[in-house]
Amino acid sequence: MTETDTLAAIPPAGKILGLDLGTKTIGVAVSDGMRYSASPLETIKRTKFTQDAERIITLVAENNAVALILGLPLNMDGTEGPRVQSTRAFARNLSQKLDLPIAFWDERLSTSAVTRMMIEADLRRDRRAEVVDKLAASYILQGALDRLRN
Repeated sequence: MTETDTLAAIPPAGKILGLDLGTKTIGVAVSDGMRYSASPLETIKRTKFTQDAERIITLVAENNAVALILGLPLNMDGTEGPRVQSTRAFARNLSQKLDLPIAFWDERLSTSAVTRMMIEADLRRDRRAEVVDKLAASYILQGALDRLRN
């Protein structure tokens, strides 16, 4: 199943949350209602799945989100490794708690692209560490929004 196939399940209108699942944190971004732009929202410190899911459910409710986009950490050659399997497992578990479509978007190079932008903007290393995950989520969500519009 390609990213485009999973995007087909997303309703035609409404805000979308983007998630960048890391091993220690989850970056969260949200689209505007017209789906033109993605904005960084917050970084969730990962604990147990149940607590992580509760925070995501709260953010879905607070933002009236109609769908989720999860970054899919494919290998550089496009194959799926253990991180993709854990992302898909996270999505399966989350879908049992949340009745929203969940789509995947190729996140290759999202963190490095965002890090490069922050370095060019002369952000201090400690500040970059604070914001990289939610900015990566925003980058992932923006890619999916651009595809949805075209």
